[in-house]
Amino acid sequence: MVAKKAGVSKQTVYSHYGSKDELFIAAIESKCVVHQLTGNLLEDATNPENTIRTFAHQFGELIISDEVVAVFKTCLAHAETHPNLSKLYFDAGPKHILGLLSEYLDEVNKQGVFYFEKPHDCAVRLCLMLFGEVKLRLELGLDVSDLIADREQYINDSVNLFLTAHRI
Repeated sequence: MVAKKAGVSKQTVYSHYGSKDELFIAAIESKCVVHQLTGNLLEDATNPENTIRTFAHQFGELIISDEVVAVFKTCLAHAETHPNLSKLYFDAGPKHILGLLSEYLDEVNKQGVFYFEKPHDCAVRLCLMLFGEVKLRLELGLDVSDLIADREQYINDSVNLFLTAHRI
C-alpha cells in the first residue's frame, strides 16, 4: 500500500527501510516530527513554563490525531497475536517521547525553580493528564465534539496543575 501510494515499487520502499518493521517505526517517528515533538522542543530548561506548555499542546494534538488513534487501536486489537507490533509502536512513540520529556525535566531540576523527584514518573503523569476524556472517547470510537471546544483550556489547566505541583 505504501509503495502504491508513493508511486514506487515495493523494492524501492524496502531499499529505503529494509523491512516492514523499519517502515512502521519511521511512520511513527515521522508523526512525532510533524507535531514537532523532538529534542529541539525540549532544549530550553530556563523557561519550563513556556516549553512544557508548548510540549503539552503539540503532544495533545498528536495523541488525538486520527492517524495516531487508528494505529493505537490496531496495535491494541492485535496485541495478543502480534505483540511485537505493540512493542515497536511503544518504543518508537510513547517511550521515545517519555524519554525526551524525562531528560528535559531532569535538566529543569538543575535550574532550582521546579523539582521533579522522579523525572520519568513525572513525564508519565503529565502525558496521562493530557490524554483526558477526549483520548479515551476517541479510542472507544465515541463522539468528542462536545469536548473539542474546551480542549485547549483543559491542556492549559493540566499544565498549570503539573507546574504548581512541582514548583519549589
